[in-house]
Amino acid sequence: MQQQIIDPFQAIVDPSRRYILQLLSKDSLTINELADNFDLSRPAVSKHVKVLFNAGFISIKDVGRERHCILKEEGFKKLQEWINYFDKFWETKLKKLEALMDQNVKK
Repeated sequence: MQQQIIDPFQAIVDPSRRYILQLLSKDSLTINELADNFDLSRPAVSKHVKVLFNAGFISIKDVGRERHCILKEEGFKKLQEWINYFDKFWETKLKKLEALMDQNVKK
């Protein structure tokens, strides 16, 4: 599979792709095993897998005639960095609010 980089947020916008990630958090699965969990065709599931692969969420390992999908950290790191940015933002805001409230209590 040739990797075309996709924004991780675009990859997880679809509920089916989020569910695929949840399934893969339990164990690596073949594309056929993933397809068994959906009311979608195997080619449709393959397209979802390709998006997740291109976004860096999964790797695909060929074992004989089967393709095993395995979670990998790359896509999740990008999401976590974005979330961490806003965690720090809100933490700073809350500390400023706490300091302001402490000043008002002391008056």
